[in-house]
Amino acid sequence: MTENEPERTSPGQAQRKDSVFIKIVNWPRKTIRRLYAWMMKWGDSPWAERALFGFSFSESSFFPIPPDPLLIAMTVSNTKKWLRFALITATASVLGAALGYLIGFFVFETIGQPIIDAYHLQSDFEAVQQSYTDTAFLAVFAAGFTPIPFKVFTLAGGFIGINFPAFILASFLSRGARFALVSWLAHKLGAKYKDKIEKYIDLLSLIFVVLLVLGFVAIRYLL
Repeated sequence: MTENEPERTSPGQAQRKDSVFIKIVNWPRKTIRRLYAWMMKWGDSPWAERALFGFSFSESSFFPIPPDPLLIAMTVSNTKKWLRFALITATASVLGAALGYLIGFFVFETIGQPIIDAYHLQSDFEAVQQSYTDTAFLAVFAAGFTPIPFKVFTLAGGFIGINFPAFILASFLSRGARFALVSWLAHKLGAKYKDKIEKYIDLLSLIFVVLLVLGFVAIRYLL
């Protein structure tokens, strides 16, 4: 081999590189599919509604994962209960929002601040505080309906001490509208396109994750 001659890769080396790349690409797809299969089992489980309530409640104040995937999975599995599932999710989410508000109002330094620190949301928290000085009701409504992480708004709302009845009303309207829409779409599409939803669940989940990330970006740069 001359000094200027490029190094050659044997077919075996190229195949091994391709195999590693395929494994890296397929790992999240397989993981999402396993997660989806696990979620679908909740549709017929006697603990399904309690799990949905628990995820929805905790997400509004401290848990990082939104309840939408579980809501979609349960509705696709049992489309006739779409409204019931939406009401459970919305009710639990508003109750969780009230808990987040109370944490921010009474025990922010001991509980609220560690939650903010755990998710590295200090700058987002400060941006939310600024948004509350302008239009608190609209800020809560927008956060409740969009993928913007709601827990930041519930904790900040209590920390600042915005009007509690208005906070609850905005939370109820936004979360109710969001989860009703999500559940209704799963109801309409689930019965007809259940097989296709399962086939492309990894892509749909990826889109959902991207929207969630964009929600964090929106807090930091748009508020």
